[in-house]
Amino acid sequence: MAVFRPLEEGRGGEAVMGLEFLRFGAPVAFAALGESIGQRAGVLNIGLEGFMLMGAYVAFRVTGATGNPYLGLLAGVVAGVLLALIQGFLTIHNTADQVVVGTAVNLLALGLTNTLFRAQFGKSGELVRVPSLPTLFGPFDAGLILLGILVIALSLWLARSKWGLANRAVGEYPPAVQSAGLSVTRIRWQAALVAGAFAGLAGAYLVVGVAHTFAENMVAGRGFVAIAMVTFGRWRPWGVVLASLFVGYIDSLQYQWQGRSALPVELFQALPYLGALLVLVFVGRGAAAPAALGVPYRRER
Repeated sequence: MAVFRPLEEGRGGEAVMGLEFLRFGAPVAFAALGESIGQRAGVLNIGLEGFMLMGAYVAFRVTGATGNPYLGLLAGVVAGVLLALIQGFLTIHNTADQVVVGTAVNLLALGLTNTLFRAQFGKSGELVRVPSLPTLFGPFDAGLILLGILVIALSLWLARSKWGLANRAVGEYPPAVQSAGLSVTRIRWQAALVAGAFAGLAGAYLVVGVAHTFAENMVAGRGFVAIAMVTFGRWRPWGVVLASLFVGYIDSLQYQWQGRSALPVELFQALPYLGALLVLVFVGRGAAAPAALGVPYRRER
């Protein structure tokens, strides 16, 4: 997977290298967590790649302008929510095809971020670095700590809260939720906005927690990998995150192997994608997706 080698100054030497996979896997984990919430409610976001790319670019610009990576993270979240509002208007309000709209979002984000980046920095290829998230506890930065908190909170929320149960029901049989007096449209909107926020956060963390810079198409397929990890993790927060960290582990290994082999670099860069494909084929078989996933809802009269 094309990713920038993290800058390790001040991050704690060997302990950091041993936990490097956590930071490599965190962007996929954030995106997959949000996507699992959306899919539980029947909202399929094929545009996850574009959401992450927009979050990454906005975080890069805000962090560079302010010198504050926390503001960069927040800006990435806002970018994801704004993009989710546009996509939700098309797919939830106007019941447009979710796959078509998601594909359009990917193309739009790729073209827009490339154009804006080149307009500001040209095509010199000069690496423009931005401040990274500081570590808080040992090698763990705020992004990794937030990821742990979100996994626990979402697990409890989905299993025990009224909204969590309604969110799951909307993804299975929306008319039953409507009959219970709840708004299917409102629940799907909420899920879509949460998923958008998480995707924007994923892109932002890729900049301030992993790469410390921005490059054209730097998400490099992580959005699609995140969608696959939702299936691999059976739409459960813990399963989704563990699956994502597994891909992050493979991603971190490629750098060690690149320096020890004469094989082409591209072969090692393909390993995370190959790993995701294999686990999806062998572990994802039999996984039952929400019955109403990707199906537009029209209120019954």
